[in-house]
Amino acid sequence: MPDENTQKQADDLGAQFTDTFIQDPEHVTLLLTLLEEFDFHVRWPGVKLLTALLKNQGPQVQGIILVSPMGVSRLMDLLADSREVIRNDGLLLLQQLTKSNAAIQKIVAFENAFERLLDIITEEGSSDGGIVVEDCLLLLLNLLKNNSSNQNFFKEGSYIQRMKPWFEVGDDNSGWSAQKVTNLHLMLQLVRVMVSPVNSPGATASCQKSMYQCGLLQQLCTILMATGVPADILTETINTVSEVIRGSQVNQDYFASVNAPSNPPRPAIVVLLMSMVNERQPFVLRCAVLYCFQCFLYKNQKGQGEIVATLLPSTIDANSISAGQLLCGGLFSADSLSNWCAAVALAHALQDNLTQKEQLLRVQLATSLGKPPVSLLQQCTNILSQGDKIVRRGSKVQTRVGLLMLLCTWISNCPIAVTHFLHNQENVPFLTAQISENLGEDERLVQGLCALLLGICIYYNDNSLENYTKEKLKQLIEKRIGKENFVEKLGFITKHELYSRAAQKPQPVFPSPEQMLFDHEFTKLVKELEGMITKAVHKSSEEEKKEEEVKKTLEQHDNIVTQYKELIREQDAQIQELKEQVSSMSSQNEQLQTTVTQQLSQIQQHKDQYNILKLKLGKENQNQSNSQADGSQVNGLQTEELTQLREEVEELRKQHTLLQTQLGDKDTLINTLRSETSQTAEGSAGGSDNTELLKELEALRSQVQSQAAEINQMKTERQELLRRAEAGSSDAFSSGDGSLDAVKMAELESRLAAQTTETERLKEEAKTSLESRAELEQQLASATSTVAILQTEKGKLQTEVQESKKEQDDLLMLLADQDQKIHSLKQRLKDLGETVDDEDDLDARDQTDDDDEEEEEDEDED
Repeated sequence: MPDENTQKQADDLGAQFTDTFIQDPEHVTLLLTLLEEFDFHVRWPGVKLLTALLKNQGPQVQGIILVSPMGVSRLMDLLADSREVIRNDGLLLLQQLTKSNAAIQKIVAFENAFERLLDIITEEGSSDGGIVVEDCLLLLLNLLKNNSSNQNFFKEGSYIQRMKPWFEVGDDNSGWSAQKVTNLHLMLQLVRVMVSPVNSPGATASCQKSMYQCGLLQQLCTILMATGVPADILTETINTVSEVIRGSQVNQDYFASVNAPSNPPRPAIVVLLMSMVNERQPFVLRCAVLYCFQCFLYKNQKGQGEIVATLLPSTIDANSISAGQLLCGGLFSADSLSNWCAAVALAHALQDNLTQKEQLLRVQLATSLGKPPVSLLQQCTNILSQGDKIVRRGSKVQTRVGLLMLLCTWISNCPIAVTHFLHNQENVPFLTAQISENLGEDERLVQGLCALLLGICIYYNDNSLENYTKEKLKQLIEKRIGKENFVEKLGFITKHELYSRAAQKPQPVFPSPEQMLFDHEFTKLVKELEGMITKAVHKSSEEEKKEEEVKKTLEQHDNIVTQYKELIREQDAQIQELKEQVSSMSSQNEQLQTTVTQQLSQIQQHKDQYNILKLKLGKENQNQSNSQADGSQVNGLQTEELTQLREEVEELRKQHTLLQTQLGDKDTLINTLRSETSQTAEGSAGGSDNTELLKELEALRSQVQSQAAEINQMKTERQELLRRAEAGSSDAFSSGDGSLDAVKMAELESRLAAQTTETERLKEEAKTSLESRAELEQQLASATSTVAILQTEKGKLQTEVQESKKEQDDLLMLLADQDQKIHSLKQRLKDLGETVDDEDDLDARDQTDDDDEEEEEDEDED
């Protein structure tokens, strides 16, 4: 005692000196400046003094350092000091500096603290390191706990991956030092900080994903199944694995696949449940296993189905121990804590899962030889009714509280389970007897849970049992218990001192086994059902009938409205599809216009070439007439003129081939337009666009006709040129000199014969071109008839669109009438004193506004 008083006086005196020192903030600023000195005898005492100031008056000194220029950065430089004494004392200083100050925590984190601290931990030997590793881990916990910004920075910096080597353990785990146990304990806490249920769901899910991808979860499961691991490390590892898999389907599936290294191999879940229902195991370890099982089943309907399946008759394997068998064994053992843990675990297998609640009704239990099996539901109620008749180890009420929580979770929101429960004639009398008795303080919680169970039987009753309808159960409560007394007993649950503690966080943490009464998820169920049950008990039969009628009417109207909404959605989708088709056709039309423009430019080029050829021919004819005066000159130029004529004829043939290619392109274009026009006929919302496309098709047809006329004219002119060439050749021969030798004359005659043959061939090609043009004109006529058919179909589609709009107007009128009826019915409910949510009215108004907008858009398109 004297030592404690002396220490207290010294602390008080230190706090007084600290107050005096920091009255002038300049003192702290000067101290921060001195920390920049490299001299050991200046820097080290400065670190010790600032640490003492933070211990005595932390918030005040933190505020001064926070506003000092580069204050935090100067302190971060201590971690880079090569002298370990200063670096280690700097860690202690930063621990005091970052306590309960989010702003300083963020600054320290962004000063590259994570990188430096993880490097120090690695240099010091990770979990095998000394007190320096512990100090680094404590500082990391200060920076990350309840600080979402730093947690996100830690994850984005890929620092989670650097935590994996910390948890590598060997086969021989005996003889761990106390420091290693402490270090590994803090490392596990660091993992839990990143995936804590109190963090935002998105951040937690992201960290869980990273831990699975980098192999950290697999490493933790290895520790979980290893031998020789100290009990407190094993317990904390179980809690860590629990939060890493909680709500993450991928991680939960992996955990379900983990097997213990036994012979034969058993699933890790089964091994852990064996520890939970074993009363010789430490209490904290059993709580950790229960938490792990709860986290495995949290939002995991697949896992819930697998657990319940191990209890069904078709899947039971007599040669192996299953999770379901262990839970049943714990549920009916003589240890009250095992009863409670098994009941809560089984309740989590049914949480928010109607299918598994119905499946569990099929479970049959063999009680003793010669007696028929009983259902699991019946056995639970049998044990509940026996009460204190069965000798148990532990709390008297713990078993009954666990069974009542299981039954409430089981039959809530499951009318079939309610019917099965009420089918046993002894259950309702037992509950009413428990509620109506005046029992001691310890039994009040049992009374409240019995009231909750009976209230669930009323609220979720489908009136399939004549003796236990909603109305008859309420009459029974009024006669045997009294409505006010029933509501008062129901309130015993939330007024219990342990209820609020269990409602705070999901992990079951209790100082002793006797205080283990409430489950976190069950507190949510009580909060949800208490008000609804109270309201249901106070309602009269007439009010219930009226409410049922109103509900049925509302459901009918809702169904009608839903059908119309679906119809309108379908029509909207069709209109949107037609708009997309019109847009596609418009883009294709633009492409066709571009193609026509290019072809027009090519035709103009051909015209220019043709005019040049005509000019050349005119000049050559003039030269030929001038040369007839001199026969010898004509004879000398005859060969050159024939060569020029042959070249010009070859050029005309090339032009003819090019024009045939142009005609083929036009033919392809017409076919494309015909197919695009047929696609346009299948749409129903593009009336105006169809008209434009038809006009453009007519313009293209006229352009093709004009091009055909130009081609015909060019062919006529070509024939005229050929005729002139033949005339020129005959004139040249008639005016020749008779003195030409026979050899030269024969050569000219052979050339003329070849020229004549070539001319005949060109005539045949021109004839073929004329036939192609005739086919093209037939195709144009066919396209014209197709356009007429399309115009007829377009008129029909426009008529159908008008009829569809008419139907939509009728639907809107009908919706307005339905809205009016719903409004009147809700007004009746309000007059009857019921609280009516107006969200549906808002939805209906929003839908009507959307319909009006769609009608306006349709009118704009027309």
